[in-house]
Amino acid sequence: MSNVRIVYRKYGGALHWHHPGRLLGEDEHGVWVDVPSGTVARKGDTPPITWKTAAIMLFPRNAWWTASFNSPPNRCEIYVDVTTVPEWRDGEVTMLDLDLDVIRMRDGRLILDDEDEFAEHQVLLGYPAELIAQAEATAQWLLKAVGHRKQPFDGAHLQWLPTST
Repeated sequence: MSNVRIVYRKYGGALHWHHPGRLLGEDEHGVWVDVPSGTVARKGDTPPITWKTAAIMLFPRNAWWTASFNSPPNRCEIYVDVTTVPEWRDGEVTMLDLDLDVIRMRDGRLILDDEDEFAEHQVLLGYPAELIAQAEATAQWLLKAVGHRKQPFDGAHLQWLPTST
């Protein structure tokens, strides 16, 4: 397995969440990356934090989102960021975080999070109309796909668990 650097930025280029991961492989859904418990992550230039639970992340090839499938006891089962299409270069995957998140909790609740941040950043960061429309359409698609457990939100990540630590 090779190491990969995961870098989320905000519109305009400001550094957002960034942390290491280990490349697991690829399938029809995209590129799968292991983020083991104990991973040290940072949000921008804030002090580092250590994640207590593991996650398997999915970076689709041509979709405006990225997904984290979190291990128990994390109360959040699936956390999907609406982003620009992930781009791979020199062992790093980078995308712009577009604020909206679709979350499926372990108890089955489905949440569309950070709508207020999305509205604020449309003005503050000057999101173009096309970007706003794409982010909104992606969030609506994700609500249906995650809520109805459509691929890859139907357990597709489970095949990668035996290789994860």
